[in-house]
Parts: sequence; structure tokens; C-alpha cells
Amino acid sequence: MAKKAADPLARYKAKRDFTKTAEPAGRVEATGKNIFMVQKHDATRLHYDFRLELDGTLKSWAVTRGPSLDPADKRLAVRTEDHPMSYATFEGTIPKGQYGGGTVMLWDRGTWTPEPGKDPRETLEKGHLHFSLDGERMKGEWILIRLKPRPGERNENWLLRKIEDVHAGSSVGLTEKYLTSVKTGRTMNEIAEGDDPPWNSDRAEKSPPRDGEGDQPKAGGGAGRKSAKTPPPRSARSPSPSRGGLKLPAFREVQKATLVDHVPSGSAWLHEMKFDGYRCLLAIAEGQAKIYTRTGLDWSDKFPEIVAAAQELEVGSALIDGEIVKVDDKGSTNFSALQQAISEGGKGLTLFAFDLLEVDGEDLTRLPNIDRKQRLSSLLGEGKPPFILYADHVIGAGEKLFDAMCDAGQEGIISKKADAPYRGTRTKSWLKIKCTRRQEFVIVGWTPSESKARALRALLLAVHEVGKLRYVGKVGTGFSMATLQDLLGRLKKLETKEAPVAVPRSESRGAHWVKPELVAEVAFAEFTGEGSVRHASFLGLRDDKPAEAVVEEKPQPMPETAGDDVKISNPDRVIFPDANVTKGQLADYYRAVAPLMLEWVKERPISLVRCPQGRAKKCFFQKHDAGTFGTHVHHVPVLEKRGNTEDYLYVTDQAGLLTCVQMGTIEFHGWGSRVADIEKADRLIFDLDPDEGLGFEAVKKAAVDLKGHLADMGLQTFPLLTGGKGLHIVVPLAPKAEWPEVKDFAQRFALALSEAEPERFTANLAKAKRKGRIFLDYLRNQRGATAIMPYSARSREHAPVSAPINWNELDEMDSGGRFTVKDVDLLLKRASGRLLQGWGEAEQVLPDL
Repeated sequence: MAKKAADPLARYKAKRDFTKTAEPAGRVEATGKNIFMVQKHDATRLHYDFRLELDGTLKSWAVTRGPSLDPADKRLAVRTEDHPMSYATFEGTIPKGQYGGGTVMLWDRGTWTPEPGKDPRETLEKGHLHFSLDGERMKGEWILIRLKPRPGERNENWLLRKIEDVHAGSSVGLTEKYLTSVKTGRTMNEIAEGDDPPWNSDRAEKSPPRDGEGDQPKAGGGAGRKSAKTPPPRSARSPSPSRGGLKLPAFREVQKATLVDHVPSGSAWLHEMKFDGYRCLLAIAEGQAKIYTRTGLDWSDKFPEIVAAAQELEVGSALIDGEIVKVDDKGSTNFSALQQAISEGGKGLTLFAFDLLEVDGEDLTRLPNIDRKQRLSSLLGEGKPPFILYADHVIGAGEKLFDAMCDAGQEGIISKKADAPYRGTRTKSWLKIKCTRRQEFVIVGWTPSESKARALRALLLAVHEVGKLRYVGKVGTGFSMATLQDLLGRLKKLETKEAPVAVPRSESRGAHWVKPELVAEVAFAEFTGEGSVRHASFLGLRDDKPAEAVVEEKPQPMPETAGDDVKISNPDRVIFPDANVTKGQLADYYRAVAPLMLEWVKERPISLVRCPQGRAKKCFFQKHDAGTFGTHVHHVPVLEKRGNTEDYLYVTDQAGLLTCVQMGTIEFHGWGSRVADIEKADRLIFDLDPDEGLGFEAVKKAAVDLKGHLADMGLQTFPLLTGGKGLHIVVPLAPKAEWPEVKDFAQRFALALSEAEPERFTANLAKAKRKGRIFLDYLRNQRGATAIMPYSARSREHAPVSAPINWNELDEMDSGGRFTVKDVDLLLKRASGRLLQGWGEAEQVLPDL
């Protein structure tokens, strides 16, 4: 008699009493789709259940900190029992007292593919599973590796790690960014307190649909105002306004870069890879998409996959600047390969998006470059890989990026002024630095080949100069046989008897002349003394550029760095005696971090801590200006409670920051709103102020708990080291709520937490009430209140600075003054890498309480 096969779900069933839980007993059943899903599970402790379909069940791991996009992160994944396929749609609550009791969110879903050529059953048994994910949030290559068991260890421990690819990113790019269900758009609090009873498999897919799915619910809700006698209430997010009726944005003239001879230095510049492709504008509006060339032609039909992907982006309307390229298996872009792909139907191409000109009818071109990129990153999120991707950048470190691009055989880099607006012309706020010389030339003729197998020998080239064409030589390499045949066919249609340009007799012998209408992209070593190209190689035809626009590109001298016109008097005056930091060094620090700091401080009412004689001498707080700051510091009239109007200070650029430093400023404190609408907050801050007897460890634990409460309400946050003993929890907001509502939310939240845990927290301002506790300072969230700005120095011992960090770093910090003005290189390096990727970019609104 044959032995009955073991039930792979036996362990799952043994852990559950199906007379008490509505979870399904389940059965082995394959979908044939290789599905995967991740369920965010708040049981004994918060974790993420990662599940892959294999042989009719869901192989499962509990990932304690959730998946990370950073390949350097190795996340512990504890193998758990196989689950039935009917568990795949689970979202709801499991009754307390039952195994796994708590709230469960369907956090991600999609399909998975094992590593080609490997049987996942065999590799899983050996403790190694390499696969690719195509989910709504998790994408690209991942790997699971089983750890060697320790003596007495009961669990089967594995590590989950991201493989380096185009989908890799920062540690906070997943779990800190995505806080809502992919199925219903609900937060953890909404699921826990929703109308649905504890989960029952018979009704898992029968719940009435919400108005929208994805990261943001499209119809509001919420259970109304609730009592603040419990920990922060769980409630729905506010509804987003309708964006119906939006039209496809019209074409705009694109901004062009000026060729220069070397990379600009300093952190006032951000640097991007120079892509070898077709420049374009992508217009999107509610399921429609169109691709414009850089001259305004509609080329949508040439790039069907990119258009289709753009139509699926969850945006109202937008106009995005970018470049369409063909990426090879080494990550390089190649213009010839791009042309070949276009001729074959435009498949397998990628649009790298690097600027955002318009969104939902709002013109963004006046905003600084760094702001537009931040808005673009927030808008695209993960994009639509591999068809639409966000083009990342580094701040400062341009020479290193340029060297890396040249070593990799790339074309070069584009350097952009971080604080510059977008202008539809060629400017010196966008610069291009090339590894090798290359540009467009007009084809004026061709010479025949002596070989019958070759369609032609060389192309004759020219550029426009002072209203007429100037001959610049020949290009005879870089052609494939197919390209030569295509060229010859085009050229014969344009043949003319007269030469359109004067050509030396030695080079015109036997030449066939053509009308100067075709444009060739050519790489070359240099121009000779006679003005001819040397060692030229053909790259392809440029159908997107008119011949009359082709001129010789000559490297220009570098423009001066903005802000250098601010003269710092007494630069040797010692401002921080204990740290031996001078006024000049403080100015150098602010000049270096200006592009980072201006993301938060610009166009915001500010108050200054001025210490003209240094931090050890008399310092004072200033928020108004009697006219002594000059033209780089601006004023915004603010109506005060007494009914009078006062002019408050604000800055817009690096020069404004340096002017304040010249006037003795050490610290910059800012409102929670911008001068464009000071009545609406664009960020929320909870200041954790510990009693004298409490150390920074208590502050860190409190911060993590607050982060969890806010995340359950659907709010992304980041921690800000204040340069002092405390810590700020910052909640970026879309500026929609006015100050009374913002203060009310912050106060209710702080009171609820202090009443739930009175031994740890107080919301009472009185010093006497803080003994052994942490004061949750919510009062910074009211009209006129200020908070220290990111990257501001502090007038304290050792010259500390305020600095944003990500949540994964918090445990490593031993104080709020971890960084000082002497750590400027480290701060810039952190900002240009993955460490702070995505912080401060959330477009979110206050939930109801």
C-alpha cells in the first residue's frame, strides 16, 4: 500500500483552532501564476510576512524589520509554516488570543520568477533562493539565504537582501514610504477600527470596494472626532480633492545645457549622468500620454511601451522632462542601439525623467531645480520600471561622478545649479561636461566606396557659422552595413548638382552633394587647427534636430558660483572658542550645505539667532528687519494678533543665507509654512524634550514609538537631530490644513499619548510636570511658532548642527549633536547617497482624530 504524502499545511492547521478563528483550513492548490504577497502584521510585534507561491502553498517568512531596497541591508527573515493559497487576499484582523492575533494589511502583491536555470525547490532545500519580483512595491532581484543554525535554536533563520539593480534604493524606500494597503488604501488604524469584522475567508473578496485602490484612498471617510483618552486614535485620512477635467499639458521649449571644459565645484551644483538618447517631454493627463521631441514633434507612436506605462502612472496631469535611451546589459546607454530599437518598433526602451515642469495645472518652472526634482521623485515613486525611471543625482562630488562616467565609457555628466529655475533656452545654469567630444553635424555630401560590398565610403560634414555653412571634414567609421544602405537611400533622394558649402578640392573629388537637411551625431577626438574633425566616428542620424540649428559647440568658461558676491568681514573672528571655528569657516559651512538647507529654509518666514561676537558673548533672537540686511534678504508682511502688520525675514538662495551669516547669524529657525501661504502648514513637528535625568536612549525609544503611531495613521515621518539633547519627529505635509486644525491635531495626539503612557510622556509645558518624563512639545505647530531648520548650526559647545537622518540610523546615534560644522563633507556625502533618499518628500494630509 502506497504511503500517504505528508500534508504541507499540517503545521499551519496544528497552530490554529478553527472553532475560534475564521482563518481557512485551506488546501493545496496552485494558481499557475507564481504569485507573491507581503502582509504587514501587527501581532506580538510588528513584522512583514513575505510569502511566495510554490507547489500549491505559500512559502512564508516573517521579516522583522521589513524588506529594504538597499543591497547593504541584510534583513532577518524567520521561516514560518506554509500557508494556504486562500490566505493570499487576507486583510483585516485576527481575534486577540488566537495565534497571530492582531491587524494585518495586504502591503504588496505581484508575481515572482526564480533565477533562470535553477529549480527553486532544490535551492530552497539547500538554503538559497534567488528570484525576481514584479510587485506593486517590491521589484527586481532579491535573494533569501538560510543561516547556519545555532545550538538550541528552534527557528529557521534566513536573510532577505536586495540585489543591486535599477530598482535598488535606500533603506527607507519601502516600509517608511508605503503605509497603506495595496488592496483598499487603508492605514493600519483604519483596518483595525474599520467596519469589517475579524477576517473570514468566505467574505475576503466580498467587501464593497472603496472609491480607489493604491497608496492613497481617493474618497475620504474617517470615524469622526474621537476621545483622546486612549493612545493616538486610528482614523481615516482626509479626502483628496478631485482632479477631474485635466488636459494634456502643451509642449514647452526645453532648457538646454552649455558645454564647458570642466566640472563645477561646490555643493551649489547637482550632477546627473548625461544620457545618450533622445531628449523628450512626457505629457500625462488622467490616463492619456504624449511624447514630444525637443522641438515639439509628437513621437508617441515611436515609443509605445513608454506611452503605455505613462498612462498607468497615478497622477492627475504632469509635464516631465527626460531622455529616452536604450540600456544594455551593462547599464550603459547607446545611441546607435536606440535607433535600431526604434526602427524595430520602439520596444525595450527606457525614459529617464529628470525634471518636472508642470503638475495638475501648476507651473513649477519658477521653483529651484532641487525643489522640482524633489517633487518629481515624490510624483514618480518607483516609476514604471523598466519603461519610466527617475534620474537620480548627486550634490557636490561632481568630479567623482564625471570620472566614474568616463571610466564606464559613458558620454559625460550634466551639472545643474540647485537653486535655478527652469528656462526654455540654453543657459549656464545647466552645464554639460563630456568625456569625449561629440556633437551634431549637417551632412552636405558623401563619397563612394571602392568596395562593392560597402554602400559609401564617408560622409561630408558642415556646421552653420555666421549665417552660412562651414565645412568641417569627413566621417568614415562607425557604420553597420544596414546603416550604410539606409543612409545611401536617404542621401540619393536629396542629391543636388551644386555643393552647398565650399570644400577643399582634395576632399571633394568624386563627391556626391546633397541638400543640407540630414543631421548626423558624430564622436571625435578634437578639431584640428584648420577646423576639421579628427578621428571621427558616426553614431547615428538625429531626426529630432533641424539642420539649421547645428553649430559648432565650443566649451565655455565656467560661470561664477552664486553667493560668492557676499563679502564676509572679519573671517578670522572666532565664533566657537571651544571648537576653534571662525566666522569664515561658518560661512564656508553654510555655502557648502546651502543646496540641502534651502530645500527647507527658502521662502519660509525665519527667525535668526545672531551672535555678532561669537556664541560665548551676547546673542539675540531676530525675526524682523529694519533694512540693514540688504537686497539678498527679503520681507513678507504678516498680520499679528494685535492687528498690526510686521515684516518677517525670509531668504530664497545661498546669497541670502550668507548675508545672514555676515550679520552674525549662527542659527536659522523657520515657520511651518511658506511665504506663498503662511496660513497653511507644510510640515508638522513633535519636539521630544527629555527631563534632565533622562538620556538619549529614552528619547530614541520614544521617537520610534511615535513613528509607529503616526505610521499607523498613514503618515510618513523622518527624525531630525536638533544639535541639542532632544529630537524632532518631522511630518512633511501638503499645505492644505490651516493653523487651527494643525495645532488641534498635534495637541490631541500629544494628549492621547501622554494619557495612555503618563509615566513616560507629558504634554504639559510646566517644568515641574516633566520629572522623569519626556515633554511632547506640540506648540511648535501653531501660527508664528518656529523650529530649528535642517542643517542649521547651533550656538552651542562644539558647533553642532541640526541634521536629518533616516529611521534605520537612529539606533546608532548617541546624541542630538552627532554632527558639527566640521562634518560638512560627511553631510554632503550622506545627502548624495542612498542614506537620505526619499526623506521629506511625502505629499500627505492630516488624518482626522
